[in-house]
Amino acid sequence: MLDELRAVLAATPAEARHADYVAAIVEENCLGKPTGATRALSAQRLSELYALDPEVPLFRITRALWPLDVKGQPLLALLVALARDPLLVATAPSVLSLQSGDEFARAPMRQALREAVGDRLSDQTLDKVARNAASSWSQAGLLTGRTFKRRQRVQPTFTAVALALLQTHATGSRSEALFDSDWLKAIDCQPSEARALAIEAKRHGLIDFRIAGEVIDIDFDRLDPRKARR
Repeated sequence: MLDELRAVLAATPAEARHADYVAAIVEENCLGKPTGATRALSAQRLSELYALDPEVPLFRITRALWPLDVKGQPLLALLVALARDPLLVATAPSVLSLQSGDEFARAPMRQALREAVGDRLSDQTLDKVARNAASSWSQAGLLTGRTFKRRQRVQPTFTAVALALLQTHATGSRSEALFDSDWLKAIDCQPSEARALAIEAKRHGLIDFRIAGEVIDIDFDRLDPRKARR
């Protein structure tokens, strides 16, 4: 739902509350949906996937990063979706394990989903989830093509790396381990590239990044608008 996310963020001010996002979708129809029911469903799905709520730190930080780097928006959206959607997480290995140029096959993704959900979803629903997941990876740029999709590498940006490092830090990783995580792998970022982009994020005032010998320290308070104002 990348296009829908872009549209609702463009239609709302940075300080919007959850109710404002819902009103923009349902009452103002910023997504151009034909009926009230489809507008309400869009608001529900976007809220489930991205929160659309400044009380949720991950969304609040993403909202602040969003206008700084248009190129990085698909990767920011992917990182938030991975944090909130366990089914999307289950599909990650079937995409990330491919080499650039490899043809994407839906069967391994479908099998990974079946292992994740057991018998809770019907085969028909599972197929739909697999199609939606493949679309999500395509919108993020990691898959290309319509009828036949192939893996392509994306170019991570400083905003996406800053968010991925924050997510890595939240799992307890510190120092060198910050630069070799599943969050960074999800945006095709190698450790050396992550270091360089972390320095760029520092230059943009997003993080405090210090290296002393083998000790690496990153402070993320600047990423959060509420902490940055203190």
